[in-house]
Formats: sequence, structure tokens, C-alpha cells
Amino acid sequence: MRQRVVRVAVVAALVAVVLLAVPLALAVRSALYAGQRDSLERAALAAAVRVSPDYATGDPVELSAPPAGGHLGLYDPQARLRAGNGPATADAPVHRALGGQAVRGQAAGDLVAAVPVSHAEHVIGVVRASSPAAAVRDRVLVVWAALLGVAGLALTVAVLVARRQARVLAAPLEDLSRHCRAVTEGDLNARAAPSSIAEIDQVARTHNEMLHSLSELLRRERDFTANASHQLRTPLTGLQLALEAGIAQEDDAQLRPLLAEALAATHRLHHTVEEVLRLSRPSDRPRRHAAGDTTVAQLLRETQERWHGLFADDGRRLECGTRDAPTDVRVLGGPVSEVLGILLDNARVHGHGTVRVIVRDLDDALAFDVSDEGTVEGEQARLFERGHTGGRQGTGIGLALARDLADSLGGRLSLTSTAPATFTLLVPTPAGRS
Repeated sequence: MRQRVVRVAVVAALVAVVLLAVPLALAVRSALYAGQRDSLERAALAAAVRVSPDYATGDPVELSAPPAGGHLGLYDPQARLRAGNGPATADAPVHRALGGQAVRGQAAGDLVAAVPVSHAEHVIGVVRASSPAAAVRDRVLVVWAALLGVAGLALTVAVLVARRQARVLAAPLEDLSRHCRAVTEGDLNARAAPSSIAEIDQVARTHNEMLHSLSELLRRERDFTANASHQLRTPLTGLQLALEAGIAQEDDAQLRPLLAEALAATHRLHHTVEEVLRLSRPSDRPRRHAAGDTTVAQLLRETQERWHGLFADDGRRLECGTRDAPTDVRVLGGPVSEVLGILLDNARVHGHGTVRVIVRDLDDALAFDVSDEGTVEGEQARLFERGHTGGRQGTGIGLALARDLADSLGGRLSLTSTAPATFTLLVPTPAGRS
């Protein structure tokens, strides 16, 4: 591109120079020759007025000074040189001037101006002024050389300016090309820098926006894979244990509750997959303050039924209840249940003692407090970062997923106490609730 810009600029400058310099050179040549002929004619006229009619009878003639580097002479009607300098015999311009008109011409390499001298309506002589044509030609060549130098300087300046402009134009495109190559090599964080050219900036902005969209799409796909694997691990384990227990039973009366538990586990798996898929597609996320599909009482009852056995197997207690919060308020059961499940699983794996789920009323929101008798250690600022485990066993996905689910509700998840460890989920409630 740089070579093309330079080439176009040089061609444009060359065409402009030719279109301007050639007519100017011709005009200068014509002006110099015309000026020299005018000078010769004025010199001849000045000399003609000083010629006395008596010169033919021998009266001496005093001509004016000849032009610089030239000659001035007086010729009689017989075409003979009578005074001054010039050819001994009159040349063609002098012969034409004897006809009574001033003549401009060129003879024997000289520029010539011949002016007739009249008396009593008769031509009594001709004054001839001449100068070498080579002197005018030399001046023309000097001016042409100066024009050529100016043209060369103009072309040089045009090349320098074109190269600079080529760098200015090409640098943003080259930078954009480097970023595109970096993207093809896997660096999705590469971004094109802005320049001073609006059109290229528009391309760079579009490129960055496209890359941002692709990065977000890939991030959501990666998060979905990690979230699904994290959330399905515990339900699948429970389903496997229930099925294994059912296979070991021979009594149909004891088999039925196990199959019911396995069926409930499959329902939970279905809801978990639906929530993770909805989270990976922002357009499918629940609208803020949308009407819920389950009541607080039902949500707490299902949570108690699902997690009571797991905590009991570990010799721990699970308590679910409300504190001045209405139990008939409806909330989005799927996302809230998933967040509570993550917090309870986190408390079961990393916490100690009794685990409590308490719902509080905050007028325009409900606060779900999940606490245990353990403590939270490490950097609290990084607690919800994806991949951060705080030195504990795990993938570092659960709390990050829980916060994303809370954000999708229009709510917020935060650590409200480190000892005892307490996490609080704020869920906005629909307007106009009782």
C-alpha cells in the first residue's frame, strides 16, 4: 500500500508539474524574445528621431548608443550603411523597412528591428538595431533550468510528503493486520488501537466489537461446560447411589421409594441443565422482578428434603426457616434453588457444624442467608473468581457460578460474615406483592 500511495502522489505531482511548467516555459521564452525585440525597436526609434534630412549631403549623423551587446546603424535608400555599425549591405529586414513600415525579424543569427526615417512623406533612410539571438537563448535556457530545478524540488517534496502520508495511512492497517494475525494464532485479547483516520478507526472499532462478541461467545461456551460438569457431579452421584441401592433391593415395597428418589434426582438434573443453559444464553435469562414459579415455603421445603439426608450422613444438621418474611411470596425457583444448592454444597464440603438457611424480608427484596459454624479464610476479594479455590480442594467454579446466577436474577450474592461463614443471596421481589 505504501508504494501505491507514493506512486499515485508522484504521478499526480508529475502531471501537475508538466501541465504548469511546460506552458510557463513556453510563455517565458516568448516573453524574453518579445522583450528583446521591443528593446531593439525602442533603440531604433530613439536613433531615428536624431537623423537629420541633410545626412545625404554629408551632414554627420550622431546616433544614440546601441543596445547592450548589439549594433545600431543607419542605411540610406540605396541600402548602404551610412553611420553606426551593421552589415555593409542591408539585409532583408532593412529592405522591407524601406517600404515605410517598422520591421522585426531575424537575420544572420541576430534579432533585428528596422525603423524607417521619413521626411516630406518620403523614406530617406532606415535605422537598423540588432543583438545576438544567442544571448536571449542563453537567458531562456537559464530560466528553463530554474524552472526544471523548481519542478525537481516540487517532485522531491511530493515524494517526501507522499511517503509520510503513506506511513500514516498504512500504519493503522498494518497494526490491524498484526492484531488479526494474533487472533488467528489464538490471542483473543488482541485489540486494534485507534488512529487519526476516521475510516480506519471505524474498521478497527468494528473489528474489536466483533472480537469482543466472539470472545464472549467462547467464554460462555467454556463456562457452560465447566458449570455443567460442576453442577451435574453431585446429582449424578446421588442418582447412581439410588439406582445401585434399588438394584440391591429385592422387596418391591422398599424399591419404590428408591425409584422415586431416582426420579426426583432426574428432575433435579433436568432443572440444573436448564438453568446452566439459560445462564449461557443472556437472551434467555429471567427478567428482573418477573413473577416467580414457586413460593418461599415450597422452596425451603424442597431444599430441606434434598439436603437433609446428605448432611445427616455427615452427622450434621440443616435448619431452614424464615425471619419476619412472608412464605407465600413467589420467586424464580430454578435459579434460586441452584444458588442455594451451590452454597449448601460449599458448606457441606468446606464448613462445619449446623448449617442454617434463613429468609429475611427487606421490603423490595428477600435475603437468603446460608451460614455454618466454620470460617472463611483467604482473600475475600477473589472468593468469587472463577478458578480460585483459596488453597482448598475443588475447581473454583461453584461460587463464581452462583454469583452469575444471582446476577441473572437481578440480585446479588455476597459474603456477609467470615466467622461464622455466612453468604447472603438478595433476590428482588415482584412489585405489588402483599
